[in-house]
Amino acid sequence: MYKNDARILIEIAHMYYGEGRTQDQISKKLNISRSLVSKHLAKAREDGLVEITIHDENIHPNRTYEEKLKKKYDLEDAVCVNASDPNQIKRRIGDAAAKYLSRVIKPDSTIGVSSGTTVHEVASNIHLSINMNNITFVPLVGGLGREHTDIQANVVCDIFARRTGGLTVALHAPVLVDDIYAKEILMKQRFIKDVFDVAKKVDIALVGIGGRPTYHEMTKAYLHKVDPIEESEVEMVTGDVCYNFFDRNGNSVDSDWNKRVMAISLDDLKKIPLVIGVAGGASKIDGIYGALEGKIVNVLITDIYTAKQLLGL
Repeated sequence: MYKNDARILIEIAHMYYGEGRTQDQISKKLNISRSLVSKHLAKAREDGLVEITIHDENIHPNRTYEEKLKKKYDLEDAVCVNASDPNQIKRRIGDAAAKYLSRVIKPDSTIGVSSGTTVHEVASNIHLSINMNNITFVPLVGGLGREHTDIQANVVCDIFARRTGGLTVALHAPVLVDDIYAKEILMKQRFIKDVFDVAKKVDIALVGIGGRPTYHEMTKAYLHKVDPIEESEVEMVTGDVCYNFFDRNGNSVDSDWNKRVMAISLDDLKKIPLVIGVAGGASKIDGIYGALEGKIVNVLITDIYTAKQLLGL
């Protein structure tokens, strides 16, 4: 019985895929209904008698690497861009991430935003076909102060809001406070607590990923009033997301910095449905690896060189 079924399925498949006949022509030749032809074609695909291969390597040559990244790191999605010039990596990733974000944003969405140069590139390149005044951008990290003023989360959120017609929420908090007690007090203040409460419940988070040298840079800029960082502590740090430093496995590092930083925690970040990580380049590979291993991000937008390194190619 199966052989008879398979024979008719193969015959219909040959006429449709091999000879280019329409379903209407096949139905008339075999004296069966067109709907039955359609069902037979679907059955042929389900049984493996027909395999459809889309050869898009020339149109989208990076798709193979994107699929491998998704499979290896259990990602929701991955996008790889070509950037042979290291100076163009951030701009190309930012442009690709802007296009990706414009596709996944829905009306009434709330988007959490970190600080950083690549995230700034995303904001500068975002373009929606129509303005959405019902979307809101929320900072995920503090940023008051004189350091890196142009790439602070508040500034980036403002750029996003202006370019999309959306709204923004301001977080009036510094990157770092003097001690853990000061953090506990500030986190209870309504004007700060309310923002972080919203940040924990955003629909999408867009975050940069810092590499190993960032720890030296950040601690030098902000921890100048305390004892020097222990070298053993520095060696533990692989990268950071939202100013939270983590090790090679993506686990938060038990450091003085992490206890005092004013930012959404890694645990809260992981609860957000869609966390888009944007980063690339040789100096970021270890940090990106840690973020992927720790499931801190579930979408990665990077360059093809970094993708190959993450895949061990």
